[in-house]
Amino acid sequence: MHQLVEAAVWGSGGGCSPAATAWAVIALPLLPAWVPVGVLLAAAPGVRRRLWGPVAVGLATAAVLTYALATRPVTAEIRGRTIGYGVNVPWMPLVLTGYLFATLGALVLAGDRRLRTLGLVLAAGALACSALWRLEFASTWCAFAAVASLLVLGWVRSRKPAAGDA
Repeated sequence: MHQLVEAAVWGSGGGCSPAATAWAVIALPLLPAWVPVGVLLAAAPGVRRRLWGPVAVGLATAAVLTYALATRPVTAEIRGRTIGYGVNVPWMPLVLTGYLFATLGALVLAGDRRLRTLGLVLAAGALACSALWRLEFASTWCAFAAVASLLVLGWVRSRKPAAGDA
């Protein structure tokens, strides 16, 4: 869905549009809250204790980003084949660190080999997107994450139902 919203940003030509705001609402406050909570809910009971850190950091990060989106405009600038999003986020280095710890840290700490692999793949993608497209990091990393999430689809499809599963 997120990539379909970004297609609407492309279609609108960027700028300060409802599509740019919708993209930012999903990318910024939703994901750092949703990912660690989802990992926590899916984790084995013995692993859950160590996931509360990413959950707490993700919720705090989401609160700061929600405030930023509620009080500042979102702009999108089409730059060649990428999009740069602009939101004046306070304490950006700290917020970005919290965002990455919440989203990637939850996956790496999940205790599940597949989720840890996904977290490491996404971390490598974050480094690559940051190095290649610093100003377009948010957009390019979200696109990378969408492609990497196909790993999850493959894992779900390859799962053999246990005896008694319908």
